[in-house]
Amino acid sequence: MQSIYYSLIYFIYGLAFFSMGLAIMLELAHGSDQRLRHAFRPLAVFGFLHGFHEWLEMWEIQGFLPGQYAYPIIWGGIDLALLTFSFLSLAAFGVFLISKSEQAQRYSLLIPLGLILIWGVGMLLVRNQYPFDLDLLHVAHAWTRYALAVPAALLACAGLIYQQREFRKAGLASFGRDSLWAAIAFLWYGVVGQTFPHESPLPPSNLINEDLFLDIFGFPVQLMRAIAATLAAYFIIRVLRSFEVETRRRIADLQAARLEEAQRREAMRGEMLKRIVAAQESERQRIARELHDETGQALTAIGLGLRGIATTIQDNGDRSIGNLRQLEELVANSLVELQRLIADLRPSHLDDLGLGATLRWYSGEIEKRLPLKVKVSVANERFDLSTELKTTLFRITQEALTNVIKHADANNVKVDLIYEYKGVQLEVVDDGVGFEPGAIQTTHRPSWGLIGMQERATLMGGNFEIRSYPGAGTRIEVYIPYNGQIEGEEGEEDEDTIIAG
Repeated sequence: MQSIYYSLIYFIYGLAFFSMGLAIMLELAHGSDQRLRHAFRPLAVFGFLHGFHEWLEMWEIQGFLPGQYAYPIIWGGIDLALLTFSFLSLAAFGVFLISKSEQAQRYSLLIPLGLILIWGVGMLLVRNQYPFDLDLLHVAHAWTRYALAVPAALLACAGLIYQQREFRKAGLASFGRDSLWAAIAFLWYGVVGQTFPHESPLPPSNLINEDLFLDIFGFPVQLMRAIAATLAAYFIIRVLRSFEVETRRRIADLQAARLEEAQRREAMRGEMLKRIVAAQESERQRIARELHDETGQALTAIGLGLRGIATTIQDNGDRSIGNLRQLEELVANSLVELQRLIADLRPSHLDDLGLGATLRWYSGEIEKRLPLKVKVSVANERFDLSTELKTTLFRITQEALTNVIKHADANNVKVDLIYEYKGVQLEVVDDGVGFEPGAIQTTHRPSWGLIGMQERATLMGGNFEIRSYPGAGTRIEVYIPYNGQIEGEEGEEDEDTIIAG
């Protein structure tokens, strides 16, 4: 009957620590705090090893160990090894919790190494004093509890108290209480439970041992250890819920950040829409003004000139011929001006000659008006791009060159258009004054030209990136996958498409 009673205690004792180790291994993947993850791994090892140690004691009582009567020293050695490595793991857990960084955790391993050194020296001393039999195993067990179990439990207690303070700082008071109760459980488990080992010749276990505990309290010390182990495992598993809370917090923070970003982008889109409408109205006013100032006045002059010729052609033929030549020149100039206006609205080259030729023409027009050298390079050009894709790439280049003219104070600009297998790459590089992109993005007056280029690339499923540094010029890189933007065929999705940003 007594063997069943002790077997049940050892079973519960081992099950508590084994369940704790299993719960830790299942929860470790959910935590993002590297310090806690590194600390709880050795505690899981302690749970598994110590659980097997207690179950080994249970199987020994029941007589289930194969050859346990023929080879008691071997099974005793295995039991001692499980006990030793389990308490070393518990010590590592404690010092890892106290350490504030991964580097400190690496240095803190010196403490468990110091404990194993002390344990090893003690084992050599007792080996020389006691014969190699069961008495030596009992001495080794007692020494292991004195040299490893008690310090390891105290370290685990200290680490859990430190973690309780960390939980309170993070606003997780309930987990702080669980950590404190786990610390108390490990304190009882180590200071009380491990100072009453099996009786052996090693002082003070020859006096303070399991039998003395039973005489004083009326129940075996193994029961007290089992209760402490169950409480420690229970509160440690409750502490592990902090990983789930942390994950929820991170998800909530990520959702809030995404919502804020969506709201910011929505506000920016609304502002861009206002700007676009304002730009459209401004462009209409400019076109109307130019038509009135240039083309309208020219047509008025032509009409007056024709009326004058009609009255003078019979009286003065030579003068009428001169007036007709002046009117012809005026019509030619008006036609040139009208073609310029039409080209600014949408170059006909884009539909007739393709994107590469249009970029070369546009760069030539810039070089005629400004002291800026623009070099255009086109590689592997395709002429079957959709109108939308060609227009997008042209407008991005146009806006980039406009920014160079207005802000860069550059002497040279290089435009590279590269047609790749799954998409087209556009690069605009200048040797101007450059700027800090981060400062532009955080200012209260954002660069709508840059935002417009980014939006155009994003709407086409592409990637927009700007690289610049004060004094080092600016590089704008755009990659847009074909994605069906080829006339007459369905484009395949580019697996490497990156979201603009």
